[in-house]
Amino acid sequence: MTRILVTGASGLLGSNLALAAAPRYDVVGLLHRQGLNEPGFETVQADLLDLDGIGALLDAVQPDWVVHCAALATLNEAERQPQLAHRLNAEVPGRLATEAARRGLRLAHISTDAVFDGSKGNYKETDGPNPLSVYARSKRMAELAVKAAHPGAILARTVFFGWSLNGQQSLAEFFYNNLAAGRPVNGHTDRRFCPLLVTDLAEILLEMLEKDLSGIYHVASADSMTKHEFGLALAARFGLDGGLIQSAESAAENPPARRAPDLSLNTARLSQALGRRMPTVAQGLDGLHAQHASGYRQRLRDLATQPQPLEG
Repeated sequence: MTRILVTGASGLLGSNLALAAAPRYDVVGLLHRQGLNEPGFETVQADLLDLDGIGALLDAVQPDWVVHCAALATLNEAERQPQLAHRLNAEVPGRLATEAARRGLRLAHISTDAVFDGSKGNYKETDGPNPLSVYARSKRMAELAVKAAHPGAILARTVFFGWSLNGQQSLAEFFYNNLAAGRPVNGHTDRRFCPLLVTDLAEILLEMLEKDLSGIYHVASADSMTKHEFGLALAARFGLDGGLIQSAESAAENPPARRAPDLSLNTARLSQALGRRMPTVAQGLDGLHAQHASGYRQRLRDLATQPQPLEG
């Protein structure tokens, strides 16, 4: 059975991917401080910032595939801690790619739509990146480092939403939590994106590995919308009050990190490789609603334990 190491296994993508893969693959979830309560797959604890320990980690786990989800993914936090962002988002992927290539392991590295400046939208893989923030620049540096060290790796530029362990890791949870509590929120009208349901993303990544794809792919929904439109669509799907969502422009809020206006991605290359169209945002919201109804959201919340200090 194929053995997969999933880094960042307590994060939004890592946890959902590990759960999706566990019934069919031998999964090992890499954790830092956050433990998991009987997740149904093996876990190991390590600090990826210890670059010299990455090779030993791979030798101990002995995976066939590595899916690298771990990152400092909060834009404003990256702006406040640029050195940490560079080390975790750029140096770690580069070393991981080097060690994976040395051992002949398949690697899928998770990148971001934010490598573009958002000046035109509908970006293809051949379009030139122009990252605007510390986070985006660190992720672009990772792309270059991974490609140089491991030419056979998958570089998945993506943006996603879904249910998480702490209930606060995605835009969908932001809208759902506030609207369900009757609290008004802002929805940005000046930022367009192609969000993909995280469990759909997980299945697509596994399929890409199975098909032995390599190179850069845009892994996103088939259509795009503004953050404000996304909030309204979620409210309608869950029967919540969309009137609580106020139109706002992110530029007016003056956040620490610069935001790109139109990060819509063209997914034609991936659709051709997989032989099908990517899911729409509406289909993703249908899936999110079905997961809520089935208790999946609560199952994820039940996995979380209190963060534990690393030994040594």
